[in-house]
Amino acid sequence: MTTPVALPTTGNAPIADDAPIAVVTGASSGIGAATARRLAADGFTVVLAARRLARITALAEEIGGVAVACDVTSADEVAALANAAGPQVAVLINNAGGALGQEPLAEADLERWQTMYASNVLGAAAVTKALLPAVRAAEGSILFVTSTAAETPYEGGAGYCAAKSAERAMVGALRLELVAEPVRVCEVAPGMVQTEEFSLTRFGGDSERAAAVYDGVPSPLVAEDVAECLAWVASRPPHVNIDRLVVRPRAQAANHKVHRTSRT
Repeated sequence: MTTPVALPTTGNAPIADDAPIAVVTGASSGIGAATARRLAADGFTVVLAARRLARITALAEEIGGVAVACDVTSADEVAALANAAGPQVAVLINNAGGALGQEPLAEADLERWQTMYASNVLGAAAVTKALLPAVRAAEGSILFVTSTAAETPYEGGAGYCAAKSAERAMVGALRLELVAEPVRVCEVAPGMVQTEEFSLTRFGGDSERAAAVYDGVPSPLVAEDVAECLAWVASRPPHVNIDRLVVRPRAQAANHKVHRTSRT
């Protein structure tokens, strides 16, 4: 899949120089952290990128990876990430992003819309552009974590739906542009995933409002479920491209149709 790549050490653990390289953005928590663990278990040396260096450093030490402080909206930090990843990247997981707020358009905070667009769309574009030469060299795969917000709009989701729809359009265009090359471009679109931070961040730290999202929902997805999907997509034979994988909990038939057994 890839030739040996020399990488720095993390903590006291040397980085294996004969393992394929995977890069995961937004790796400090939730889907990103779970995916980093899963890819490490699958034999990858994982380069973990996120703004919170302390958290990814601890995870890198746990899984034998490399921690790189990276805000995907910073050109300098994205360049540093590409440098740390090395000349060949077998798998790139564009996971950094997230939602901010759930107000109707008439009450929208457009600065937060700009933040969402910057991280979900421009950040993913910047990382992909910077690491594309290394992915090409490895004949690797680029995976984007989008959302079912790109499937169907919902009330209060205009800003996030718009950002994730734009990211999806970018994925499709990139796949067309690289069709003649041995590089796979794939998308995993999760529905309701209960993680420690996604809804909490969306609602500005309001824990009650964040908890209400999952109130009465039997078995929402967890981060490990999405990590499993990403690992499966990445492990397909080189001639198999999973254009888009939509994954929801069984209790969620659509963004607006969720079965709840009770409300506390």
